[in-house]
Amino acid sequence: MGSNPAMKTPKDAAIAGYGVYIPRYRLPSEEVARIWRGGEEAPLIKKAVAALDEDITTMAVEAARRALKMAEVKELGAIFVGTETKPYAVKPTSTIVAQALAQHKVLASDLEFACKAGTEALQLILALIGSGMIESGLAIGVDTAQGRPGDDLEFTAASAAAAYILSKRDGDSIAVVEGASSYVSDTTDFWRRAGQPYPRHLSRFTGEPAYFHHIQSAVKNLFAEFGYKPSDFKYAVFHQPNPRFPVEVALRLGFNLEQIKPGLLNPYVGNPYAANSLLGLAAVLDEAHVNDLILLCSFGSGAGSDALSIRVLDGVEVKRRKAQNKVMDMLKAAVDIDYATYAKLRGKIVG
Repeated sequence: MGSNPAMKTPKDAAIAGYGVYIPRYRLPSEEVARIWRGGEEAPLIKKAVAALDEDITTMAVEAARRALKMAEVKELGAIFVGTETKPYAVKPTSTIVAQALAQHKVLASDLEFACKAGTEALQLILALIGSGMIESGLAIGVDTAQGRPGDDLEFTAASAAAAYILSKRDGDSIAVVEGASSYVSDTTDFWRRAGQPYPRHLSRFTGEPAYFHHIQSAVKNLFAEFGYKPSDFKYAVFHQPNPRFPVEVALRLGFNLEQIKPGLLNPYVGNPYAANSLLGLAAVLDEAHVNDLILLCSFGSGAGSDALSIRVLDGVEVKRRKAQNKVMDMLKAAVDIDYATYAKLRGKIVG
């Protein structure tokens, strides 16, 4: 397969603000193993679980409000919500978010590409700003991911939201997105047919032909276009379906553990699908400094990856002081629950 050139916009589009929402409930992986695996050793993961009164809409609105407060943007030209766990089968979530934010003269749409729907939303907003069609836009990645009871996915499938306000670059911008490269193929590693409550996966496909092939291809193409190498980046954030995959792909590509450690959140949050890599980016932005270069690469089953090169700007220090909740603060404000409580909160018990 040939590679496409990296996508760049005629005008610089930058991150003006970001916000994250992580539910406080955590299900330790030992609880899943206790119920379904006879108490056998489980991966060291605590996944975030949405409460009874939370869904992707409430989480998206909360994250978006935090991003708007940091960005100090009044009007949005577009709102895109990336998710695969919409509360309505036929009705957009983006319009509900727009209503809650009092944004009506706005292009609104829902996006779906498994776990890369969040970076998909990010790229579309970047393109609209770069073309001059809008001045500011909101990209959200959010999910209340679920796994079939007893399935491997139940150890990690989690809930969270990450929102980014993007605008034309100015002196207050947090970071500029230099460009992006995407790579896709028809690889059936993970899917859910209409009417099925839980997704299915082919384990032998989830690694080499899916996750590793697509991330490595997208990143290598980005490197070729910009002339970058791993050592040019202060940080690298990869999609985290489990604790092992992002470490392995980073080492394959030539990154070291210090570059990826600040964005590794899976053991503390799990895998909230479309919010996954955007959460890692937020954790990195919480500590990054001016001129730091960040690699962000998502992965969505089905399959595809988006690789983005992001450079931190002067506005990061001032804007960061306006953050309501840093990612690490939300990770610490956690309450462990047992499997019975989890089953109740996530509707696992059907009467």
